[in-house]
This record gives sequence, C-alpha cells and structure tokens, in this order.
Amino acid sequence: MSLLQSLYLPLRLSWRQLRAERARLLAAMAGVMFACVLVFMQIGFRAALFDSATALLSAMRAELFLMNPLTTASFRPEPLPRIRAQQALALAEVRQSVPVYMAQVTWRNPESGTRRAIQLVAFDIESDAMGFNGLAALADRLKQPDAVAFDRRSRPEFGDVGRLLAGQPGTPLPVQIGGRQMNVMGLVDIGPSFGADGNLVLSETNFRRLLPNRSVANVDLVALRLQPGADPVATQARLKALLPEDVVVLTQPELVAWERRYWEEATPIGFIFTFGSLMGLIVGMVIVYQILFSDIAGHLREYATLKAIGYSNGYLARVVLSAALLLAVLGFVPGAVVSAVLYDVVGSATFLPLGMSWSRAGLVFGLIFGMCAAAGLLAMRKLRDAQPADMF
Repeated sequence: MSLLQSLYLPLRLSWRQLRAERARLLAAMAGVMFACVLVFMQIGFRAALFDSATALLSAMRAELFLMNPLTTASFRPEPLPRIRAQQALALAEVRQSVPVYMAQVTWRNPESGTRRAIQLVAFDIESDAMGFNGLAALADRLKQPDAVAFDRRSRPEFGDVGRLLAGQPGTPLPVQIGGRQMNVMGLVDIGPSFGADGNLVLSETNFRRLLPNRSVANVDLVALRLQPGADPVATQARLKALLPEDVVVLTQPELVAWERRYWEEATPIGFIFTFGSLMGLIVGMVIVYQILFSDIAGHLREYATLKAIGYSNGYLARVVLSAALLLAVLGFVPGAVVSAVLYDVVGSATFLPLGMSWSRAGLVFGLIFGMCAAAGLLAMRKLRDAQPADMF
C-alpha cells in the first residue's frame, strides 16, 4: 500500500467500528469532552492567575526597575531606600527615576458601607510611568488633594463606582479610604488579581496624606525610564556595579518573571491547577482505554480474520490509534466550545482575564491526543490475543 492508503484505510475501518456502536461512541466522546473541559479550565485558571498577578507590572512604562531583593510579590513589598532612585540618575542613560508606592488599605463601599481591602498604587502622576487606560485624562485632576482614580475592573463588592460617577458627571465621588475622606475623580483599567481584589491610583503626595505613618525615606519600587536608544542590558549591568547589594536591578520581563515565580513556586495555587489538569487527563485516558479495550475484545475474531488474510500487527495497531485520534477530535471540538462559553461566564463572574486562544487550544488538543494515544497503546496489548489458530 502507498503511504496515503496505509493511513487512510485504518482510519476508515476504525471510524466504521466506532460508528457501529453509537452508545459506546457517545460515552467515549463524553469522557474525552469532560477531560477536555477540565484541562481547559485548569490551564485557563492558571494562566489567569499569572496574567492578573503581572498585569500591574506589565502596564508600567519603564525599561528597568529597582526593588528590594527580599520582596517576594508586588502586593507585599519590602521597603527600598528612596536614595537609590536618586543614585540611579547618576548614569546618563537614565532619563527618569520614578518611585512607586504600593499598599493595601480599607475601602468603605459607598453604597452598602461594608469594608474591604483595596490596593493603592501611587507615583508621580506627571511622570507618565504607568500605562493604565484612562489615566492620561485624569492626570491633572489626580494632582488635587485627596484625589484618587478607581479601577473599573475591581470586584463588585467595592460598589458600583462607575454608575455613581455617571450619575454625577464632572463631580468627584466622596468615599472613605483607610478612615480618611477621599474623592474618586474617575476610572482607570487595571484588573483584580489573586493578591488584590481592586486598585486605586493616586499621587505620591496623596499617598502620604492617606498613610502618614509610612516612612518618607522608603519606597516599594523604582521605575527607571531610559534615554531613547539606550541599551537596557548594558545600563542594567552598570547600575548593578554602581548600586549597593540592598537593591536588585531588573528589566521589565525579569520583574514579571519574578512575580510569576512567586505564584508558581511559593504558593500551592500553581501546583493545584497543574494537578487538576493531570487528574482530568488520567480520568479521560481511563475512559478511552475502557472503550477501546472493549471494542477490541468485542471484535477479536474480526481482528484474527484480518491477521489470517495477511494484515500485519502494525496495520491493526494503526486501526486502534486511528480510533484514538477520532475520539480525540470528536471529544475536543465540543469540549473547546463548552470551555469557551465557560471562560466568558467565569471571567464575567470573577473579573479575571479568561479567554480562549489558538495557542491554548493547540496545547490542549495535543494533551488530549496524547491522552487518547496512550490509552490506545495500552489497549493494543489485547491484539496479541487475536491469533487465527486460537480463534477458529
């Protein structure tokens, strides 16, 4: 047979076998679809965890960053001497050094009066060091005393701030933050994470008004903006040689990786999602194995007849693997559709960045196909019993 025939003929035979037992086929499809949905959701949650945790850092418009080496995550920073921001300006390549302050305070819901922790992100508003959507239009208003910008993608437990602002256009919304009366001037887009359910953006001066006990000599992060054409890697090396060991110099990809590493290695969340994906694959593999094994056992005489008329074990193995491929495709397609719908539902409920992508779909299909292929390889052991002399 030609190469095309050696692939097509086993595929056609396996399809006819699967189609002959419709109830068994539907059960196998349901098992593969269940595994597909479970893997899609676990991988989606894992990706949403990392994307939401690094969204704030990814939105910063800077090439290099200074941070305390003891800082494990952005929502629990260790203090860094503010003088390091000034020392970095000693290099001609550094155009701007912007201290960034982060802390969590209590927010009182302006509708219900309930309290909830919210994250503050403070910096020099005139520096343009943050790329939050909507921030540019509010820059001048955020310079006013006790002015903040509210993250419109914060969880609904903070209140419908967007609706309250729309009801009084041009007028600040008075709110209570950390026991102090503040004014919400407008909305920006950041998004919640596993470390913070909501965010507020404010100026450095208003941050000190809100938290007067915070030491002025310390900052949480320093964003360094370089001169046009400056080499970030070379500048990073020079800063490492210039600054003392109480500070680390990171590029933006390294800073994002630092944050991601915390959630992946220092918390059990990343492991839990990975373990959930693995369990889904194991359950799906068991179901597919049972279906293929039962199919081979039920047609053992037919396989023995094929052997008697000259078909090789390799050909019969391709029949079984073709059945595994068909089950992977038939289960993956509805599983991907259901997962895309669940992404929208869960994303709307949790405000996490959940969405289907071609790369994720390709990864999950590869895992599902590998699962079905492994089940097929295990089921092929039954073919050894298909001996014509024993069958007849």
